Amino acid sequence: MEAPLAERIRPQQLSDYISQLHLVGENGSLTQQIARGVIPSMIFWGSPGTGKTTLAQIIAKQSNRPFYELSAINSGVKDIRDVIEKAKQSGGLFTAKNPILFIDEIHRFSKSQQDSLLAAVEKGWITLIGATTENPSFEVIPALLSRCQVYVLNPFSKEDLLALLERAMKQDSVLSTKKIKLKETEALLRLSGGDGRKLLNIFELVVNASSEGQITITNDKVFQLVQQNTVLYDKTGEQHYDIVSAFIKSIRGSDPNGAVYWLARMIEGGEDVKFIARRMLILSSEDIGNANPTAFIMANSTFQAVSIIGNPESRIILSQCAVYLATSAKSNASYLAIGEAQQLVKQTGDLSVPIHLRNAPTKLMKELGYGDEYLYSHNYPNNFAEQEYLPDEIKNTAFYKPGNNARENELRTFLKNRWNEKYDY
Repeated sequence: MEAPLAERIRPQQLSDYISQLHLVGENGSLTQQIARGVIPSMIFWGSPGTGKTTLAQIIAKQSNRPFYELSAINSGVKDIRDVIEKAKQSGGLFTAKNPILFIDEIHRFSKSQQDSLLAAVEKGWITLIGATTENPSFEVIPALLSRCQVYVLNPFSKEDLLALLERAMKQDSVLSTKKIKLKETEALLRLSGGDGRKLLNIFELVVNASSEGQITITNDKVFQLVQQNTVLYDKTGEQHYDIVSAFIKSIRGSDPNGAVYWLARMIEGGEDVKFIARRMLILSSEDIGNANPTAFIMANSTFQAVSIIGNPESRIILSQCAVYLATSAKSNASYLAIGEAQQLVKQTGDLSVPIHLRNAPTKLMKELGYGDEYLYSHNYPNNFAEQEYLPDEIKNTAFYKPGNNARENELRTFLKNRWNEKYDY
C-alpha cells in the first residue's frame, strides 16, 4: 500500500524543513542546539500539521541518536517503562547521545503516566520530546514541564503552504510524473487551515480524482471533491472547528437542543472532553458573564470534574453544563468592556496614573504627594467616595455597559446611584 503524500515527502533534514524559522532558521534555537549536540527535553506546542513529529525525527537523525516513538492515545505506563528500559540500555547516562523518546499528543497522558517519565528525564536516561495541540501549562504536570523547554510551532503561512505544494509536485515520485497546473489555490489554502498535512491530503485527493492528462486545480474542483469525501467528524481538521463553532453558537443562542446535538457529535467523534469543557468555561464568561455569575462556577466545576472522571461518564456532566449555559440569561458586557479598554490603551499609550491613586512606599514619594488626596472608600457612607479612577485624558469613559437582564439591570441601578451622571448609567 502506497504511503500518503505527506509521508512520502516528509523532510529528512533541517535544510528541507519548511516554516518555523524562529526555531530552525540559521539563528534558530533548535539549529544552534543541534549544532552543539546538546539537546534538552522539550515540548512542541502547535496546531495539527505544523511539523511537530517531523521536527522530532530530524533532531534525532541529525544528532545521531536512537529514536523511540509513542502515541499517548494507545500507550500506557507499561509502554513508557519498556521504552525507558531500552533507552537505558542503548544510551549512557548524561551523554550527548541520550536516546530521544517522542510522545505524540502528550496532553492525553494522565498524571500517573506523566509521572512515570520524571525519573528518566531527570536522570538523563532519555531526552523527551512531547508534542501537543493543547496549552502545555494546563495539560502537562508542573514537575515535568519544569524539566522541558517549550517551543511554539506556528500554523503554516500562505507562502509555506504554496512551497509545500511546489515541493510535492517536483519531488514526489508519483506527482512528479503528472502534468499538474495550479490554476487556483484559494480553496486548498482555506481548507487546510494552516495544516500542512491536511493540505497535502486534499491535494492528493484532487489529483487522484483527475483522469485527464493535464490536471488543472481549481477552487470549484477542490470544494466539490472535499464535500463528497467529508467524514463524520475530523477532530484534527476543519470540521473540528466548524462543529465546536456550532456548539458554542447554539449555547449563545439559548438553544439547548442544538447544544446537546453538537455536543453528541463531538463526543461520538472522540473529541477531548477537556477541550469541550474549556470552551464552555470561556463562553460562560464571554457570553453570560454577570447576567448569571454562577454560570462561570458551573463551567469551572465541569472542567475540573471531567478532568478527573474522563469517558464515558463525562458526557452526562458536559450535557448538564451545556443545557445550563444554554438556558441562562446572556450578556457579553464584560467581554466588550475589556475589548474597548484594550483598544483605548493601544490608542492612548501609557497614560500616567493619577497622583492620588499612586502607591507611596518611600519617604520621597510621600513628600511628592503620592496618594495624598486618595479617599478610602470604607470611611464614607455606603463604602463609597466619588473620585476619579482614570487618567485625566480619558476621564468619564465608560467601558462597562450593563446588559439588559435582571442581574445587570440591578448593577446598572447600583452604579447609577453611586455615580449619578458621570458614566451615563
